[in-house]
Amino acid sequence: MARRSKSTSGQQATYGDQEIPCGHGGETHQTAEDGYVVLTTQHGIPVADDQNSLKQGARGPTLIEDAHFREKIFHFDHERIPERVVHARGYGAHGFFETYKSLSKITRADIFQREGEQTPVFVRFSTVAGSKGSFDLARDVRGFAVKFYTQEGNWDLVGNNIPVFFIQDAIKFPDVIHSVKPEPDKAFPQAQSAHDNFWDFISLTPEAMHMIMWVMSDRALPRSFRFMQGFGVHTFRLVNAKGESNFVKFIWKPKLGMQSVVWNEAVKINGADPDFHRRDLWNTIQSGNYPEWELCLQVFDQAFADSFDFDVLDPTKLIPEELLPAEPVGRLVLNRMPENFFAETEQVAFMTQNVPPGIEFSNDPLLQGRNFSYLDTQLKRLGGPNFAQLPINAPKCPFHHFQQDGHMAFQNPRGRANYEPNSWGPDVGGPRESTEHGFQTFPQEAEGPKVRQRPESFSDHYSQARQFFISQSLVEQRHIGDALVFELSKCEFPAIRERMVAHLLNVDNDLAQTVADGLGMKSLPAAATPAQEPRTDLPPSDLLSILKNPPPSFAGRKVGVLITDGTDAQLLADLQAAIEAEGATFELIAPTIGGATLSDGTLQPAHHKIDGGPSVLFDAVALLPSDEGILGLLKLPPARDFASDAYAHYKFIGFTEPAMKLFAKVGLPDDLDDGFIAVAAGTDAGRFVEACRALRFWDRPDGA
Repeated sequence: MARRSKSTSGQQATYGDQEIPCGHGGETHQTAEDGYVVLTTQHGIPVADDQNSLKQGARGPTLIEDAHFREKIFHFDHERIPERVVHARGYGAHGFFETYKSLSKITRADIFQREGEQTPVFVRFSTVAGSKGSFDLARDVRGFAVKFYTQEGNWDLVGNNIPVFFIQDAIKFPDVIHSVKPEPDKAFPQAQSAHDNFWDFISLTPEAMHMIMWVMSDRALPRSFRFMQGFGVHTFRLVNAKGESNFVKFIWKPKLGMQSVVWNEAVKINGADPDFHRRDLWNTIQSGNYPEWELCLQVFDQAFADSFDFDVLDPTKLIPEELLPAEPVGRLVLNRMPENFFAETEQVAFMTQNVPPGIEFSNDPLLQGRNFSYLDTQLKRLGGPNFAQLPINAPKCPFHHFQQDGHMAFQNPRGRANYEPNSWGPDVGGPRESTEHGFQTFPQEAEGPKVRQRPESFSDHYSQARQFFISQSLVEQRHIGDALVFELSKCEFPAIRERMVAHLLNVDNDLAQTVADGLGMKSLPAAATPAQEPRTDLPPSDLLSILKNPPPSFAGRKVGVLITDGTDAQLLADLQAAIEAEGATFELIAPTIGGATLSDGTLQPAHHKIDGGPSVLFDAVALLPSDEGILGLLKLPPARDFASDAYAHYKFIGFTEPAMKLFAKVGLPDDLDDGFIAVAAGTDAGRFVEACRALRFWDRPDGA
């Protein structure tokens, strides 16, 4: 282990056997009250507050003069080259957004003015923590970023599949990401939060407790991009042509409903197909089964904001839909994959500050910081100031400006004028500002001293965390407990585990006890002292649960069908017809990729060899071996895993009588539960598909 000592009188420090310049240029280190050296900027200026950005009043806008925040976020944005620091592993698709009806009463945004109008979009989904080469099924937040190419410029709605965030102030963003990334000395773990640095930071950051409930829930393990919600996270403003303003939160809801995987399943999917989400989106769009979402708005005025139990500017809070319904205003359809992954998905540049007239920002300090940060990010990643000229980033409406030259400029102002005002006339003088058509900022008043502090209205860190937990089904609550035990078990330092359990006592006593028992703690620590006493009277919000909101059908899902030589040809045809009638798909698995000779003598090619098509890749499975074929399957370990994993992951299992021998071989109960559906040629195929609409048979006691 490297030795590290602190110099107190010179300008050298020892790290291992190497002398390096000391981090402070004076004769002695300044020492804080707790014995640590004083934090400074890169230029040696001591920092008084590293927890809050500088704002005009506690709830006011972030000030551009905050040099410490500027330096901190600037350096963070430039840490990686060339991949993104966060959201590096992404996948995107083209499509359109169709407006349901005019929203001119609440916004002048051009995209919402005309019923039925379709606006081109590009959407990028991503994980947050992993590198470009990591796997798809990490337990992680998913990015859900949409670029609308509107007639009045590009609108980037840069959100996640979770409606809240870990932190309240953007100055802490480098810290939370540093903590979850691979530890800097080890360079691992990759795309995982189950390590000391992350939980050390979280256990010292009470404001993260609501987000932690979401990240430890099934929301962090989506089955597909097509089955997850998206959120704008922040509170924005809508402004109409009269200058009247309302607040708004943006929510994307998938037409196919929500669905996730269980942890054991995710681990095995990553081994079988680390590109699982990418492949799913590609295959779905290429087959013409275009995924859709509805854009829903929660619109509210200042009076509602003032009456709400929590501050609408706090990005760690949400507004339950039972309290404020989310109204659908349009649909998003993805119908075309990029022609080149790098040119489009990798080079697309999203920036929260890209909003058209009629959509504006609130004083959410995390949003304010993001607006400040994203331009730096794109400059570093894409090499210069002209990244907006790349086709994937360029607006599809007319645009005119005097910006010129720079790295890789391939569009420059034409003619004599490259400045304004000028006197050359409209033909050659170039563009001019327009008070009528231009972006007019809502004139919100701001007052108060320049301060680095959080408003008191941001200080309740546990109430909504509790509300989210009690809103989940018992199955989902168990998954949250299991996830916390697994993650905290990877922490080497007991103090970190104890601090987290102390926080959980402010969320739910039973959850805290479950985690403590799972960690082998002999006694519970004292509950963490809250900045504000948490409320226990918030009612459950069923719309926060995945399992309480099942999909309307089995459409969009996939069945894995295991066949052998002698499989009943008519049964297979019946099953295929029933699956396709439901709007689902199926893939065939056989002992060899060459397939199997069916009962009618036809050779049926397979999509997968048995060890390349495990049951974790499918939403339900059917085992249709013949009497002769089952004898070969019994000798194949992947066939045994196919059956045992399907059972352990609560999947519906269609089967023919010979498959019973395989079930016995892997030790499944003799008395099969209702998640097993015996099938034969005739009407049984429809009965199997009907059962699959429930997606999982959660009553199975011995599952994952």
